[in-house]
Amino acid sequence: MKKILLLMCALASFISCQKPAATSDTPLIPEGITFLSREEWDAKDPVLPMRPHKLTRLTIHHTGVPQLFDRSLADKLRNLQKFSQEDSPLADGRMKPAWADVPYHLYVDVNGAVGEARDLNYAGDSNTSYDPAGHLLVVVEGNFEKEAITEAQLRTLEKLVPALAKRYGIPADSLGAHKDFAQTTCPGAGLYSELPRFRQLINAN
Repeated sequence: MKKILLLMCALASFISCQKPAATSDTPLIPEGITFLSREEWDAKDPVLPMRPHKLTRLTIHHTGVPQLFDRSLADKLRNLQKFSQEDSPLADGRMKPAWADVPYHLYVDVNGAVGEARDLNYAGDSNTSYDPAGHLLVVVEGNFEKEAITEAQLRTLEKLVPALAKRYGIPADSLGAHKDFAQTTCPGAGLYSELPRFRQLINAN
């Protein structure tokens, strides 16, 4: 009996020293970031079945088109959803088949506001060869091969990326970018160069 008690005490001590797992108590969107829900931008329902998945990675994209300072985030998200849910031409001349919904989970606009896009419980879509199942997809508005990320976008990502990683238990080495998984320049050199710093923020969080 004494040995059993000693073993239980040792086990309790071991467990108490372990780092607690991230919980859903961690907010999805950190304080100080403007957030626009699907309801607020009048999102339509998905038009096709979607694949449930478990988030294990955090993957950064850019929209690949010029930043728009004179249009609302709601308008941008409605237009992106319309493009996504129809057969639509891509910049390289290919036709994209209709997707169920916006391909990304969160959208960061030029002013640093975050829009809720696809339900995080479902895998996104891509016009490249990688399978985005398991990836939490954050897209940043702009073409960062040609233009600079705004200060507002950087400030948001500095808060958002570590918060998402903490909430979903995603380690720093599972933060990547679209170009890490497919033949593409996305998310552009200007944004890709920020990823090492974002990994440091995840480790410090």
